[in-house]
Amino acid sequence: MKDSITDIFFDLDHTLWDFDANSVLAFDKIFKAHHPTLDTDTFIKVYAPINQACWKLYQVDKITHEELRYNRLKQSFDALNYGISDEEIIRISHDYITFLPDNNQLFEGAIEVLEYLYPKYKLHIITNGFADVQQKKISNSGLGRYFQTITNSEMAGVKKPHPNIFEFALSLAETHKENALMIGDCIDADVRGAIDFGMKAILFDEKESHAIEDVLTIKHLLELKNIL
Repeated sequence: MKDSITDIFFDLDHTLWDFDANSVLAFDKIFKAHHPTLDTDTFIKVYAPINQACWKLYQVDKITHEELRYNRLKQSFDALNYGISDEEIIRISHDYITFLPDNNQLFEGAIEVLEYLYPKYKLHIITNGFADVQQKKISNSGLGRYFQTITNSEMAGVKKPHPNIFEFALSLAETHKENALMIGDCIDADVRGAIDFGMKAILFDEKESHAIEDVLTIKHLLELKNIL
């Protein structure tokens, strides 16, 4: 693989930037200030799978940006039987997006592997996240210096796994699909999307929750040093 690859494209959330850990910190700040009876860990256990389900709908345009941000909170509070007004949900949604990029926890080995790859390849990001939030995450966490281009779904007009976002990213990076590798945590959006488009792909499966024979899989980012 390493002989043909010149450009590596990373997903951001759940791949380099530890979305779950940083979400806990953001929600903990909000709840301690405004909902002190609400236990953050209890909320996150309910919120995490609901958030993932909402993102899957958003990726295929079944819900809008605004519906994603509202529904994931509304459904979580309903599941917990926690009484809360729509106005408060909207305020929490706003505060969450504001506070989330202030937290900079990365997956173990993220900086070390980027330091290893940076002299050898051109590095890029492709993300379905919202442009303003993702840029803050990249800047605040110190990731920006490693990446030559950053493609988000708002720029491309479509979301992973749509082939046009990969086409857009390759054009921005001035490279070709046969020389490109995608690394991400989502089988459908990152891995299948890239492979169907004609790129190579590696699945980052930190929790070992998937078993796919035909996909190269890693559970720790430092494993990339043995591959690339």
